Amino acid sequence: MMNKKTASLLILCPCLLLGCSKHEPVAVGQCDKVVAHAKKILGNKGPSTTEMNKQCKAATDDARGCVLAADKPMKLLKCDF
Repeated sequence: MMNKKTASLLILCPCLLLGCSKHEPVAVGQCDKVVAHAKKILGNKGPSTTEMNKQCKAATDDARGCVLAADKPMKLLKCDF
């Protein structure tokens, strides 16, 4: 049988994960800002600006928001961009 502490953790953990993974959606009109941020994070290791603009325009608002929220290259990889 589960004690109250275990039950609380089971309920709390998914809420914390969802809370941390959410970010503000970003409209397609802000692709210049999204691409500039991604270029800053990736440096010369990312695709060309032209390619990133294509990806940005094809992405969802949520994916663009994910990119803007990322502060490290590994976090960018988690975005569906």
